[in-house]
Amino acid sequence: MAKGTVNKVIIIGRLGADPDIRYSANGVAVAKFSVATNERVPAGEGNWEDRTEWHRIVTFGKTAEFCGNYLGKGKLVYLEGTLRTQQWEDAQGVKRYTTEIVARDIQFVGSPGDEQGSSGQGAGSGRGGSPERQAYDRSLAEDLPPPPPGKDDEIPF
Repeated sequence: MAKGTVNKVIIIGRLGADPDIRYSANGVAVAKFSVATNERVPAGEGNWEDRTEWHRIVTFGKTAEFCGNYLGKGKLVYLEGTLRTQQWEDAQGVKRYTTEIVARDIQFVGSPGDEQGSSGQGAGSGRGGSPERQAYDRSLAEDLPPPPPGKDDEIPF
């Protein structure tokens, strides 16, 4: 890391589409997808509205393969990475720019099948019902500690 600089992005959002997985000439997996984040902003006269921001995400190697196997449209994810901007010229000679997040760490957020707008019928990628996905979701649940004894209203804070 260069002295005095930081390039780190943390996003929690929902996938806009299933990841697009491709392989480079030397066999490295590359996953590209978009993630939406929302924030509430004042809309005047005491009203509020949601503002959606779309983020382009790219990841490589085993992380890209994980995305291809387990992520799908609507899935809520946490990701960490860095910003990268690319520049090119289009057919008319106009300089164009794309800024994307190079994700290094991606994790599920929420419970299994927690896609936005899910009606319990496998909304999203359709991968939710696969045996591999079900085994993965069970392994996540098995890693959780048991709930503490007592009721929530007994918590002193």
